[in-house]
Amino acid sequence: PICDIEVPERLSSSYEQLKCYHLVERCVHVPAREGSEEEILLVHSSEHLEVAKSTQTMNEEELKRVSENYDAFFFHPNTYRCARLAVGATLQLVDAVMSGKGCNGMALVRPPGHHSQRNAANGFCLFNNVAIAAEYAKLKYGLQRILIVDWDVHHGQGTQYIFEEDPRVLYFSWHRYEHQEFWPSLKESDYDAVGLGKGKGFNINLPWNKVGMGNSDYLAAFFHVLLPVAFEFDPELVIVSSGYDSGIGDPEGQMNATPEVFAHLTHFLMQLANGKLCVVLEGGYHLKSLAESVCMTVKTLLGDPVPQITGEMSPCLSAVESIQNVRAAHKPYWKWLTYEDTSFLQNLSTKSHLLKKANSNPSTEHDSKITNSNDTVKVEKFLEQHMKNILFPVPPIKTATTDSTGLAHFLPVAVHLVKEMDKTEIKVLVSGFYADLVKDDKTLLSLGSMLAILDKILKKEVRNGIAASPTPAVSAAVALRHSVRFGFQRVLCIFVGDMQIIPNTEDGKVLIIHICEKEQIRGFTFVLKSFLLLFKDAEGNDFFSAVLGFILPVAYSYQPNLTVIAVGPNRNLEISGISLLFALLQGLAESRIFAVIKDTEIKLLQSVAKALVGASPPHFGIYVPPTQEKVNKIKTLRDQFQQEWKMLQCSGKLSGFI
Repeated sequence: PICDIEVPERLSSSYEQLKCYHLVERCVHVPAREGSEEEILLVHSSEHLEVAKSTQTMNEEELKRVSENYDAFFFHPNTYRCARLAVGATLQLVDAVMSGKGCNGMALVRPPGHHSQRNAANGFCLFNNVAIAAEYAKLKYGLQRILIVDWDVHHGQGTQYIFEEDPRVLYFSWHRYEHQEFWPSLKESDYDAVGLGKGKGFNINLPWNKVGMGNSDYLAAFFHVLLPVAFEFDPELVIVSSGYDSGIGDPEGQMNATPEVFAHLTHFLMQLANGKLCVVLEGGYHLKSLAESVCMTVKTLLGDPVPQITGEMSPCLSAVESIQNVRAAHKPYWKWLTYEDTSFLQNLSTKSHLLKKANSNPSTEHDSKITNSNDTVKVEKFLEQHMKNILFPVPPIKTATTDSTGLAHFLPVAVHLVKEMDKTEIKVLVSGFYADLVKDDKTLLSLGSMLAILDKILKKEVRNGIAASPTPAVSAAVALRHSVRFGFQRVLCIFVGDMQIIPNTEDGKVLIIHICEKEQIRGFTFVLKSFLLLFKDAEGNDFFSAVLGFILPVAYSYQPNLTVIAVGPNRNLEISGISLLFALLQGLAESRIFAVIKDTEIKLLQSVAKALVGASPPHFGIYVPPTQEKVNKIKTLRDQFQQEWKMLQCSGKLSGFI
């Protein structure tokens, strides 16, 4: 009976849903093949291989006897061949991505693999597809740094055992744990299992100690643990053990994350390893939830805009405790944590729940969660409506600009040229609404380009756009006012560089973050909220730590429907950092981003345009830890604003919970 959930329909329903969304025809098809014995032996013992081979001719009784030697694994006469196909398909994907046949891809395979160990099948897994792929990539392509991200709801203990002494493979897993009560119920699945020997620090376990984790918990784990580590590690290839039993409705996971969260997680991982990303199916046992989550992942791999994330952006206390403990356990091993204030927490929120559970009947609330997540029909109906709500027509044009300044020929070919606004039209518009902002003819004329591009974004005819401006601060101020007049209610604006920002008058509809060197530049007050990040003599990684530790959590807490980023002079921030900011923020506002760049910054214009059309951000270079002064400044801001912007609460003092 335990096998009833691991069925062929897991693949067929996912594939049908991909076809339904017309995604299959947009992908490059890579034929599957059987993995060779030599490839399987990269990870597994010859004894394990021989046992697996021998099952092909066994009768039912013999198969049952062999299966009893393993934990939650059941042989069928076709299991061996299917498992070899799963291995081979995964390796075909690695070859396609590493050879440049595709930027990224997904392998829809079964049986899954991440529980399988060197000498044992385990938990529906015969051969460890992802572990074999990592060893194969090291051997064939000489890779020295491979990141494996395991977002399946079960701990991939097989992958951990295989690589726990290997510093060339960074393994990250979050998993339902419940203080070792949930399968596989291992002590080494907890946060303090950090690897062995040379591999210390390269095994990261994030245990979820309660069910019901949702979108904000998963995003917080990425912001405050995975992404900072991953960028410091600087992988040459990213492989995802992509289990969707961590999604809503799954009978195994009992979590509440909705399909679009996997689009956001995929989007973040696409910014690593020059975009080389291989997603390999693991678990996922609610067919509708699985199929929709697979589609969200593939849409993102294809470069489609990411849907708005749903749900309250506030991680639960139990998630915060787990994240803090992971940070504390890994502080000795990672530079980005050097000056972070990390200390171990006692997981009191869930340990007290376990104590109650031991002494009485489980709470009604807990019972209802289990019933609801097992109610397949109810979840199917919810997902049917949910997907209709979050999916939207993709604008036919990705990135727009104008050629009024003659700079368009410096930009990537994929950037679409739009006609600038007529001078008479601009004068009428400016005199009517923006006369207080525009004082000279040069600025007036530059607005013709800026407003033409912005209008296309606001009307959803293009996804994003880039404008060169002699006065980025003025152009951004006009853009903000124009967007609010158009009907946008939540606009995020980020100013980078030393510029005098014009006060915003759009009450409660604009959130501004200013990143600059000089404190005296801050001559403004905003009705909603404003932040000032001072980065005098900032290195790339100072800015980088601000992006992940502050800007992204605030932006996701705010959930804008448009993002405007203006870059002015004296920014003292490297092009690679600014390009990364643009790339990461495309996960918000259905990828609606408007870039206003100082017209003398040709290289920056080129780099930002590449990020907007979907190219991987430029390499960040050798990782240098952020300075203590900058870390402390970001920490102070986090402590100050974490009550309002809850996604900040996974680091620093947890004042909101005490």
